[in-house]
Amino acid sequence: MTIGTILLIILLLLLVGALPNWRHSAGWGYVPSGGIGILLIVLVVLVLTGRL
Repeated sequence: MTIGTILLIILLLLLVGALPNWRHSAGWGYVPSGGIGILLIVLVVLVLTGRL
């Protein structure tokens, strides 16, 4: 496993954990999942281009 794959897995888990479906994150709205989603997109682009 490369560092990019590990980071991708961690970001996917963070994205699922930040969804406002659970009690601890019900008041957050979609801001955390949106921010993590942007990080996930950047990471996927970096992995696909071979820079990470």
